Amino acid sequence: MTSALAPFDRHRRLLFTVAYQMLGSVADAEDVVQDTWLRWSATARDDVADERAYLVQITSRLALDRLGSARARRETYVGPWLPEPLMTAGSAVGGAPPAAEPDQAAELGEQVSLALLVVLETLSPAERAVFVLREVFGLPVAEVADALGRSEAAVRQTAHRAREHVEARRPRFDTDRRAQREATERFLAAAAGGDLEALLAVLAPDVVLVTDGGGKAKAALRPIAGADKVARFIVAVSAEGLENTDLRVELADVNGAPAIVAWEGNEPFLSMSIEVGQDGRIEQVLLVRNPDKLRGIAGR
Repeated sequence: MTSALAPFDRHRRLLFTVAYQMLGSVADAEDVVQDTWLRWSATARDDVADERAYLVQITSRLALDRLGSARARRETYVGPWLPEPLMTAGSAVGGAPPAAEPDQAAELGEQVSLALLVVLETLSPAERAVFVLREVFGLPVAEVADALGRSEAAVRQTAHRAREHVEARRPRFDTDRRAQREATERFLAAAAGGDLEALLAVLAPDVVLVTDGGGKAKAALRPIAGADKVARFIVAVSAEGLENTDLRVELADVNGAPAIVAWEGNEPFLSMSIEVGQDGRIEQVLLVRNPDKLRGIAGR
């Protein structure tokens, strides 16, 4: 087992991130990595010329197989569906690799950005797989074709279509971590104080708030648009939170960016990620309340 485990462990971080990008689920990504290990450990490895490429191939195909059933489940999901947030600084999460070191955080953050994952949900399974492998991880066309069992011509065509689709829908947010942290801190201070005017000052006029409760936690059943509506919703939620003496709120690194997380005792209560526009005001708020989706921030 040791001889099989060493090369697998070298690429575990990549494999988990590929699966997570393709599925938007920490639990499903962990399962895919585990299944990849089972197949890898049973492989006659003397015949494997490129261990990384072979492992990526197994992971990609397993994740692609899961995409169809995952999409079917989402059709009956209660309210908006958001990807599962992932803690990207601190302790390892379940079967995921250790969190990124500071010098790796920016690169990983781009790879697992919650806003990008939301856009990837609009792609077909094949488009998403090709985009993740080709555009996010920069794998050569030949390697992507081998991983997915497609021709190179088909991969190029799919990559072009997926890239155009993503570019047309990908919001132009400011990815500067300092700007994001400052806006997150201002947002948190205003929300904690129930300060409607301070919230309006940090929110863009056309800000959109998406809440994911999955029918298991209180959440809006449709996206909320407009600074006034979003601010009033946040003030109402904060007022309810203040009544819970066991609730604590803090800043954390989630999906490679500053975010707000809340804990009820030792259990995660919510994860709130924001996206900041070029003017430093918040353009998008992604709030996850479904307890089944907070596994990615539970492994502190």
